[in-house]
Amino acid sequence: MADARPYHDRDGFIWMDGGLVPWREANVHVLTHGLHYASGVFEGERSYGGEIFKLSEHTARLLDGARTMDFEIPFSADEIDAACREVVKANNLSDGYVRPIAFRGSEMMGVSAQKNKIHLSISAWDWGSYFPMEQRLKGIRVGRAQYRRPDPATAPCKAKAAGLYMICTLEKHRAERAGYADALMLDYRGQVAECTGANIFFIQNGAIHTPIPDCFLDGITRRTVIGLAKSRGLEVIERVIMPEELTSFSECFLTGTAAEVTPVSEIGDAIYKPGKICEQLMHDYMDHVQPKSKQAAE
Repeated sequence: MADARPYHDRDGFIWMDGGLVPWREANVHVLTHGLHYASGVFEGERSYGGEIFKLSEHTARLLDGARTMDFEIPFSADEIDAACREVVKANNLSDGYVRPIAFRGSEMMGVSAQKNKIHLSISAWDWGSYFPMEQRLKGIRVGRAQYRRPDPATAPCKAKAAGLYMICTLEKHRAERAGYADALMLDYRGQVAECTGANIFFIQNGAIHTPIPDCFLDGITRRTVIGLAKSRGLEVIERVIMPEELTSFSECFLTGTAAEVTPVSEIGDAIYKPGKICEQLMHDYMDHVQPKSKQAAE
């Protein structure tokens, strides 16, 4: 059963600025720059069997994202990797979710914050599927978002920056109030982009189609699933997809660290029936993320 306690009031440990601290003591001041100006970057990672999937890739993206946000994280990639593993172990997690976040502190309060200390915290907790398995197998219902992914000239779209998720929260709430599980977002040009926290794929005549990630995150799970599909001989086409095409596809699915591989049953008036390709990629992905030691034992 999932832990229903609020996230600030739990047992366990969180890694902060160089070491583990008791969960309830992992706090920051209310005048932290990251809270007021979203000057932070984060990662979402999963551990399977106690091993964090593609940890080094996530850490590299975190470090790159921080540089995009004009700051340097005061820890090396190896130190961050080790800290992530330490947190998983300290919290006795096997299958869980890991959340590193780097952000500016409270030394300066204003748009300019060049003298602010850069903090890094890493949390990990037991977290099941983003979408319940019974829901995933029949496909989730997706609504249409009003906000769009921004022009790369207006936002650092290649970074997993905190501020970019403001409109995602708004659209996720709007979708859930309307009875949907998520929302499809277009980009600034009116082209299909992604959902609020996951990349999107479509299937047409046995080929997989997905938008070009030129103004939104090219997800690590996205790249993994593309590789798995190609290894099965499936054609993967990255191209511009317009919203009027949605009814022409037979299957649809989302990918992400949280969502993993999740089939979609409808987007507005477009209806999909999760079929063999969706099911195969769901199984392929879950097999792929399991630690090699577990696969060998089986």
